[in-house]
Amino acid sequence: MKISGYEKEQNNNITLKLDYNDLDKFDKVYISKVFTDTYIPEDILTLSNIEYGGTGFFYDKAPPLPDYIEHHMPDYHLYDEWIQDKINHGCNRKEFKEYLDYSIGFLTRGCFRKCGFCVNKKYDHVFLNSPLEEFYDPTKKKICLLDDNFFGFKDWKEHLNKLQATGKPFKFKQGMDERILNEEKCKMLFSSKYDGDFTFAFDNIKDADVIKGKLQLIRKHTDVIPKFYVLCGFDRKDKYDDMFWVQDIIDTFERIKILSEYKSLPYIMRFNRYEDSPYKGMYITLARWCNQPSIFKKKSFREYCEMNQEYTQTKNGLCSSMRYLTDFENRYPDIADKYFDLKFSDY
Repeated sequence: MKISGYEKEQNNNITLKLDYNDLDKFDKVYISKVFTDTYIPEDILTLSNIEYGGTGFFYDKAPPLPDYIEHHMPDYHLYDEWIQDKINHGCNRKEFKEYLDYSIGFLTRGCFRKCGFCVNKKYDHVFLNSPLEEFYDPTKKKICLLDDNFFGFKDWKEHLNKLQATGKPFKFKQGMDERILNEEKCKMLFSSKYDGDFTFAFDNIKDADVIKGKLQLIRKHTDVIPKFYVLCGFDRKDKYDDMFWVQDIIDTFERIKILSEYKSLPYIMRFNRYEDSPYKGMYITLARWCNQPSIFKKKSFREYCEMNQEYTQTKNGLCSSMRYLTDFENRYPDIADKYFDLKFSDY
């Protein structure tokens, strides 16, 4: 969107290209790729008019945009025709709300955590990327921020004040680092005109005591139900043996339990190595259970699997959810006894 905004300012004609056909007809073609497994024909990248970038190509070594583009107002109309076509063919407008209703940008970039599973290792600190006015469109109803670790920025208060001064609801799309919350940050954040869920992360069971303390702090300032990303399937020792997989499932359930105790919702994030696990089905079922809040709030893990069994009406055996539950419970009855019947509503 920033590239498009800049090029339009140069009086160039811009086309949102949705395929790789006839690229030779354009003076320049920009290709963006976020995920490493997104397929792009290799011969395309050798064309002389192609310029490409993004974490999907370079992971954490992606070169930055030139300053004159990085600090340009985004072209908020780049996707208009594409969205309208989708809506005309039956898609719900809500699917495109962030394209249509939000000013979008990074106030800050960078993070000091350098988590092993995260693509964001390029910088070791948080710094100002774009003042709000660089991407704020007053005609938009809301603001969406893509910051990696906003509260790790030394001048967070100044920029949170600017957000509040707009009078517009805003949200941090990537989540926030609750480990660095304090009284002042909580007071300002939870008194803001916030859009949607307050989202944080509980990635490591070793942070349990810190997380509990921050949850107690959060509860002093709000009664809302926050959401926490819960990473699973990632071995920090890179062994991925059977002992790791069992312990990882225990740790995932324990984090779910802790969050439930403080009326917070878990959202399961599966590191892609979970696909190699002998308990792959457990990871899938855990995610389906937790990531549907309307179900998670009412049913235990066992009740969720039983509901699936009843719903699918499998005649000759168990549905996949019950099969995964039963297999794991037969192997590890103590773990099942401790966690399978816990319910969010019990707290």
